[in-house]
Amino acid sequence: MISRIDLRGAALPEGAALRDLLPRAEFDVEAALEQVRPICEDVRHRGTAALIDYARRFDGVEIERVRVPVEALTEALDALDPKVRAALEESIRRARIVHREQRRTDVTTKVVPGGTVTERWVPVERVGLYVPGGRSVYPSSVVMNVVPAQEAGVGSLAVASPPQADFAGLPHPTILAACALLGVDEVYAAGGAQAVAMFAYGTDECAPVALVTGPGNIYVAAAKRLLKGRIGIDSEAGPTEIAVLADRTADPVHVAADLISQAEHDPMAAAVLVTDSEELADRTEKELAPQIEATKHVEDRIVPALSGRQSAIVLVDGLDEGLKVVDAYGAEHLEIQTADAAAVAARVRNAGAIFVGPHAPVSLGDYCAGSNHVLPTGGCACHSSGLSVQSFLRGIHVVDYSREALAEVAHHVVTLAEAEDLPAHGAAIKARFDWTVPQSK
Repeated sequence: MISRIDLRGAALPEGAALRDLLPRAEFDVEAALEQVRPICEDVRHRGTAALIDYARRFDGVEIERVRVPVEALTEALDALDPKVRAALEESIRRARIVHREQRRTDVTTKVVPGGTVTERWVPVERVGLYVPGGRSVYPSSVVMNVVPAQEAGVGSLAVASPPQADFAGLPHPTILAACALLGVDEVYAAGGAQAVAMFAYGTDECAPVALVTGPGNIYVAAAKRLLKGRIGIDSEAGPTEIAVLADRTADPVHVAADLISQAEHDPMAAAVLVTDSEELADRTEKELAPQIEATKHVEDRIVPALSGRQSAIVLVDGLDEGLKVVDAYGAEHLEIQTADAAAVAARVRNAGAIFVGPHAPVSLGDYCAGSNHVLPTGGCACHSSGLSVQSFLRGIHVVDYSREALAEVAHHVVTLAEAEDLPAHGAAIKARFDWTVPQSK
């Protein structure tokens, strides 16, 4: 079912050459751009009317308005299964503990007497948070988007999630309940590229936002790329992925279960085991079949995901080579199931999130670890971070110099301005000193 890539017996290549040997899903955002461009332009010009048309075309529902009535949020929370409510409340509590600690404080640096630079951290004024609603329902994504935005101090939050035919054109009631639980009352029944365009351009129902965050399908990613600049974005999230770095001490039952857990998201989901133990590889592969047989979503998600080109067991000569492989892969989720797992995890450079040892599966991070599950995919962990409080903050430098402090450095500023052939820059300094630039002593 799952393929093997044998990298044993020779020195591993470097950089892109190694990345090219590793499994990866095809996710052509560039090709999707031309499909989402007319949709975004339509929403720009027709607003709510376009969103209603796309709800009919893409979601198969007839809606009269896009904004969800507040009463629907209250009703969804009142009807929520008490066990689900308790689980969401605990997820929110733990996420707040972690994200509250991420809040930055302003720092003032005294450069010279009379000259300071302060870095102020200011939250984005308004954000649009996207919550997927296709194959599965993701109230956890409501938590992961809303909590860091709230802890950052964002004043205006709006959530969008696709309308559902089974729920009279509203987003899934569990998503609505999660919004109500978090105190979010601005929710829109809009999905895909059209939701991103709604946030970017605004409509008569929805004011435009400055930043859009949250995972989604390829069309959401393409709309984010298209509209980046008009809006800020967190990332262009692709199909979910797990990599497990394991040695002979790992339990194949755990490894197989964790690979399957990510494969059930989507037929394009990636599941990769990197190991120096052929015995573990064999035993894990044998474990897959009975565990798959005992679960759901087998033919439509799990089997296509595990048998696709994006999933594989990668055999390496040793732990050092395994670390090199997982750093080249840059997984969204990376599990370390080895002896002395904490020390091994400390050596990892590229991962969205790292899960250490046998009792920290990715599923824990998806819901109740306190960490965030909106993470970089497609190898982007080598340069990007997951969603956090920092995602919703902007650093602003505040420069405060006295006349004396400016005078001390004026001649350097003028010299550099002239070196760059920008004499007016120097003139702006000279004007403050009757066109005479004092020389340093």
